[in-house]
Amino acid sequence: MFVDTEIGATTPRRQHMPYVEYLLVAALVAVTIVLFFVMGFFSEASAETGQDRPQHFAGYVRPNDMGTGALLFPSKEPGSFVEAPRLATDVQIDVNGPILRTRVTQRFQNPSKGWVEGTYVFPLPENAAVDTLKMQIGDRFIEGEIKAREEARKVYEEAKAAGKKTALLEQQRPNIFTNQVANIGPGETIIVQIEYQSSVHQSGGEFSLRFPMVVAPRYNPDPIVETVDLDPNSGYAVRDPVPDRDKITAPVLDPAENAKINPVTLTVNLNAGFPIGTVTTSFHETDVQTVDDMARKITLKNGGVPADRDFELSWQAAAGKAPHAGLFRQTIDGKTYLLGFVTPPADEAATETTPKREVVFVIDNSGSMAGKSIEQARESLALAISKLRPEDRFNVIRFDDTTSVHFPSLVQATPDKREDAIAFVRGLAAEGGTEMLPALEAALRTQGPIEPGALRQVVFLTDGAIGNEAQLFEEISRNRGDARVFTVGIGSAPNTHFMTKAAERGRGTFTLIGSEDQVAARMGELFDKLENPAMTDIAVTFDGANALDITPNPMPDLYRGEPVVLTAQLDGAAPAGKLQITGKTGDQPWRVEMDIAKASEGKGIAKLWARRKIDDLEANAYAVNDQAVLDKQIETVALAHHLVSRVTSLVAIDVTPSRPAGEPVASTDVPLNLPQGWDFEKVFGEKTLLEGQRKATLEQAEEQAMLVADRMAAAPTARAASLIAEAGNQVNLPQTATLADRYILIGLMLLAIAVMAASTFGLWRWQMRGLILEARSRVQ
Repeated sequence: MFVDTEIGATTPRRQHMPYVEYLLVAALVAVTIVLFFVMGFFSEASAETGQDRPQHFAGYVRPNDMGTGALLFPSKEPGSFVEAPRLATDVQIDVNGPILRTRVTQRFQNPSKGWVEGTYVFPLPENAAVDTLKMQIGDRFIEGEIKAREEARKVYEEAKAAGKKTALLEQQRPNIFTNQVANIGPGETIIVQIEYQSSVHQSGGEFSLRFPMVVAPRYNPDPIVETVDLDPNSGYAVRDPVPDRDKITAPVLDPAENAKINPVTLTVNLNAGFPIGTVTTSFHETDVQTVDDMARKITLKNGGVPADRDFELSWQAAAGKAPHAGLFRQTIDGKTYLLGFVTPPADEAATETTPKREVVFVIDNSGSMAGKSIEQARESLALAISKLRPEDRFNVIRFDDTTSVHFPSLVQATPDKREDAIAFVRGLAAEGGTEMLPALEAALRTQGPIEPGALRQVVFLTDGAIGNEAQLFEEISRNRGDARVFTVGIGSAPNTHFMTKAAERGRGTFTLIGSEDQVAARMGELFDKLENPAMTDIAVTFDGANALDITPNPMPDLYRGEPVVLTAQLDGAAPAGKLQITGKTGDQPWRVEMDIAKASEGKGIAKLWARRKIDDLEANAYAVNDQAVLDKQIETVALAHHLVSRVTSLVAIDVTPSRPAGEPVASTDVPLNLPQGWDFEKVFGEKTLLEGQRKATLEQAEEQAMLVADRMAAAPTARAASLIAEAGNQVNLPQTATLADRYILIGLMLLAIAVMAASTFGLWRWQMRGLILEARSRVQ
């Protein structure tokens, strides 16, 4: 029974053996065919790193493809990256009396084998009147045209899509600009020139200029969720204090892992207009060549320097030769534009009657101040506190992502209170975010009323590395009262736009401290201003001339050594008449009169007037109900004077397409150096923690970097830097990478071998079982 059953069961199975063998052979053939297809696919993928790569992979690289160090950004192709364009900058500054003309030449080099679009975030002086954009293609220069911002962006995108070389210059802040250059070919260099007009700074008998070289990373507060009434329902709205945070953020290299990039060469042709005494530079070594007694040529000693700190040049007049007044004139389109400056004489009697002061010191100890900046700030504040008189009252407020007020209220500046405050200041460490608004509110709103006869002064020590300037300007304008706000800029790359405008709106003054050896001298100048009453009630009038507009409006208060600087637009090509400036120091009146007919001829004065007119309009934006009306006013002035502004841009287009049809263009951001003296870990470690309100583990950080890579594939160019910022402001690529394609191929081969081995073993086992059954049947 048993044998018959087994034989009965076995016989039919052996009859189906050929079909099983056919299936096994077919499986092996199928695996072999798949293997060949896979090998062909990865062979093509490997070829993509060479000249014959398919178009949809053009310009992409993998870390192992790189023979030199480079910054790579994730692309839309999995496992592939885009190499960032390289940048070199040449700067020429021509000084003619009080007027500066600067030409900035940027060379964008594409080191990759594909077509790219590069975006560079860069700084300019906050008073720069940018009026020229030129793009060089071979021997040709293409002049940029000024257009309304949205129109310029549309024209640029159309030219980019058509494969034409094009450049777009936009203002993100008065001191932050972006330059986008599209369709840079493989290995190609595109040259873009930018020119702007500005003016010389004067204070205390010293003349100076400052050229910023790097945009310091900005701290951007989180969006604010607020309840709103929605007719008749209630709901929530999100208000972003930094609506353009994507535009002002750029990838920053960690100096511990990367060499400094973006080299800059710089030349200053100084024609002071008076015999020059000393010429000094604060942060760079220079060669100074004497042309004549009124002219010098200044160059960087070592040729090029990395763009990681501001360039500052100062000069003084020869003894007894310092000018105290000047008037310059330019006539354009039937209108006359004036630039005038007058330095009022010091009132020695006022010094003897300095009023009691109430000083609120505010110090920034956020992560961006780590390193030399916090050392300079601590030393500066300790020195300021030590200079207080016993009859003065004071307090100290410090802030990072939190705010604390040292004394419950203003206290008398007795020796023990001063020592207590200095000890507090010297114990401050730099860490955390830069939540500046609560500290400013505490300084302006919570220190109680001003005592009769006293002068309230708020002294703000910070690098100004924030993106929500508008919030702070509004706070100062609305809640300053009778107080004066003084700003002290700390570090190698402070936000001079914020510092200057905050002081203007606070009717105070702005002081820069870029190195430790400047602390004593610069703070000494500030003490002199704090201890002397301001020249107030300054007014400008014209006798015999029709003034259409005068800037700034209103005229700010002045302190000892500061000049009255104004620009004006007059009706008429050659007006006569007198310019009259009046004011008073304490109870003493002061007046000066200048003959317009005797004004010297100057260039660029109309653009300086237009730049300052736009500044005046922007300064009152918080009080304007209709934003569209304000934008139209700014646009009208900017277009008439060919200036870049918040609502106008310069765009240059080559009429001839250069990128072949079908070739894609990859968009990348030009990386920036970390400003000299900044601590990368303090800035970006704290920023990741505080802005996201989370503490990411290593695994979370890796997942976030992968998310950035995925999102960048579909994100517009303007979002690239923001997405990188969300992953800690730096996508840290591995130094080496696994050969994924090779490993997958090997895995598939091993899988095929395993299938063949299993099939062979199964077939052998089946046949052996049949032989055993046959043997048993014969035995039975």
